[in-house]
Amino acid sequence: MSNLTKVLIVEDELPIRKFLSINLVRNEFEVLEAETGEEGLQLCLKESPEVVILDVMLPGIDGFEVCHKIRAAIPSTIIIMLTAKGQDLDKIMGLDLGADDYMVKPFNPLELIARIRANLRKVNSKNAVATSRIAILDLKLDLDQQRFYKNTVEIELTPTEFSIMKVLMQAPGKAFSRDEILNKIWGKNYFGDMKTVDVHIRRIREKIEENPSIPQRIETVWGYGYRLRGDMANE
Repeated sequence: MSNLTKVLIVEDELPIRKFLSINLVRNEFEVLEAETGEEGLQLCLKESPEVVILDVMLPGIDGFEVCHKIRAAIPSTIIIMLTAKGQDLDKIMGLDLGADDYMVKPFNPLELIARIRANLRKVNSKNAVATSRIAILDLKLDLDQQRFYKNTVEIELTPTEFSIMKVLMQAPGKAFSRDEILNKIWGKNYFGDMKTVDVHIRRIREKIEENPSIPQRIETVWGYGYRLRGDMANE
């Protein structure tokens, strides 16, 4: 049985798919390939890869729908979407649907590999934490079981959302810049932009705030970043 990290590439353009596959294999990943959204979804549900590289434009069901279905079925899967150059709406929509990261075509395969490893480090860092729980008022992270609760009700978070909540809950009241969050979650060599943080924060708010447009837990520090309300622990 292979101990290599399993990566599924869902890409309809054969030259791109094979090029990515060759580079991933050379860097000691186990690679699965799919040409259509339907095939990719079936293969993902069957093989449970740790990482899915998912093109937006696919024959049949598109990458957005595949992303949504994978996230609903296997919340722990890392999803990196491939978008066309200049298509900011594709990036935002993908992140809104639960993608952890995105790459803009054309790109260097070594950058993709760096992104994969950065996202895997997020997951591995969760697994390595010795402290079992972080609890602030009605929010609780169970680090052993990798579960998040609000008022004892479990809420599904993606790996990236979980990592962001861990950062915020470990230092309630501290303001984190968007750059700090990017560095802590994705690593200092991350090539993306700060919009990624904003989209993930918005998704978290939709899950934990009574009124996401007037957040009471995760506050915006205008022109800087975000913080978890420091007085929550004392209320």
